[in-house]
Amino acid sequence: MVHLSAIPALNDNYIWILSDSNNKTVIIDPSEATPVILFLRENQYQPVAILLTHHHADHIGGVTDLLTAFPSIRIYGPKEVCQKLIGLPIQLITPDQIITELGLAFHIIATPGHTLGHVSYYSKPYLFCGDVLFSGGCGRIFEGTPKQMFNTLNHLADLDNKTLICCAHEYTLSNLKFAHQILPNDGPIMTRLAEVELLRKNQQMSLPTTLALEKKTNIFLRCHEQVLQRQFSVEDAQSLFMVLRALKDNF
Repeated sequence: MVHLSAIPALNDNYIWILSDSNNKTVIIDPSEATPVILFLRENQYQPVAILLTHHHADHIGGVTDLLTAFPSIRIYGPKEVCQKLIGLPIQLITPDQIITELGLAFHIIATPGHTLGHVSYYSKPYLFCGDVLFSGGCGRIFEGTPKQMFNTLNHLADLDNKTLICCAHEYTLSNLKFAHQILPNDGPIMTRLAEVELLRKNQQMSLPTTLALEKKTNIFLRCHEQVLQRQFSVEDAQSLFMVLRALKDNF
């Protein structure tokens, strides 16, 4: 049995924490170290590993200080992270590899699009997907291509519907406002938007979400719907994805 926690960090990041019954803990994408160290001390957790999804500073910024505080901690990351954190003892992980921590098998999934070497970590029911799939939306395409991001989302959509989507940012409200603008009469989107507005008004987080809920309310996972395709005069899902991504970039 493991327990999932989230530490708010920076402006809108979440640093995810998995802990087992022995208080051993895995840290995912620590953007900064101080709030993590305070959280670990408060809960008497013993960190054993750090999982990194990609090389952006708001996902790896706390690694060096955490390694100083916990010298025996294991650090996993894709090649682009190794190239950014030169000199740190990062264990290189590659797509389709499986690593084991806390007695859990974490499957490494290639999820390019936001960055070229972005990976996600899946240990049923948890998916730590960094900046590729958000609640109500998806990540910006900085290094990859729209096709890569489209394929990444489709790949993740094939996971179990009960999967808990543990993404790294609190972007849900903005994403749903965009979706509501696109589909103003869509029932599931209106309901989710109202729920998230209340959560955020009460300073509560909207995550994790489930894949089943995202398939109903995340328009980037609904590009196969012909009604949406006709609305934007496109004939296939990938073309619609590109239109929606471009519109969201300027929302």
